[in-house]
Amino acid sequence: MNILVVEDEIKLAEILRTYLEAAGYTVRCLDNGLDVMPVVRDWVPQLVLLDLMLPGRDGLDVCRDIRAQTAIPVIMVTARTDEIDRLLGLELGADDYICKPYSPREVVARVRAVLRRLQVPQTVSDQPEATAGLMVQPETWQASLDGKPLELTPVEFRLLALLASQPGRIFSRDQVLNGLYDDHRVVTDRTVDSHIKNLRRKLADIRPDQDLIRSVYGVGYRLEIA
Repeated sequence: MNILVVEDEIKLAEILRTYLEAAGYTVRCLDNGLDVMPVVRDWVPQLVLLDLMLPGRDGLDVCRDIRAQTAIPVIMVTARTDEIDRLLGLELGADDYICKPYSPREVVARVRAVLRRLQVPQTVSDQPEATAGLMVQPETWQASLDGKPLELTPVEFRLLALLASQPGRIFSRDQVLNGLYDDHRVVTDRTVDSHIKNLRRKLADIRPDQDLIRSVYGVGYRLEIA
């Protein structure tokens, strides 16, 4: 698998390259935010390890560009740890966050965890789920609503696959977290809300007159589609 490391600290980038290549990945390093999108389009990495503070363009702008064009998973790396930046990164579509200073072994573990989550969700079968115009295809990681493709991040796809597996059922926050993350990380309620908000927005782009994901106060979420 190809891993793109975007880090302007050259020595740190080379350390990450060494550890990731030892783990079996093919690695390419960039040190300027302006260079990222051409490489993403031409080289097609399976994951981008993206520093927040970059020359040329900062990581949040680059993440926004990646999300506008692809569903490639993005792990944000930053020394800025305040919650607003963390939440903003998730709202832009980041799949995980790593704060500096960190252990290179931790980075490799996070990369493996994110790529492992790209496997077919265990909450649905390998057959497409078709429900009232909603199609979820786990084997190809594609989803559509009323015949129109949904451009989802891996986390958003897993969330939709979970809810679509049993329309009308209320899934608790814990069940949602277990469906999205399998590494027992500590994730705040605001993070879950961010993913729900982003998925709702993408569904509403196709059906603006319906709220397909309902929040049940104090309980969880359910998919209501007709």
